[in-house]
Amino acid sequence: MDAQTIKERVAQIESKRESLLRLLDRSDLGALRIDVAQAIEEIDDLLEEFKRTFNS
Repeated sequence: MDAQTIKERVAQIESKRESLLRLLDRSDLGALRIDVAQAIEEIDDLLEEFKRTFNS
């Protein structure tokens, strides 16, 4: 996998983060709120590591 492909996939993941944030605002999530918050945290970690690696 080349660097450009990785950058494109990371950009897709980053765009999904906004959807998770909107989902987190919903009051009817119940226990799923924990999973959504964890997914957001993992995306943030991935984006941070990507930026460190590719100096974007």
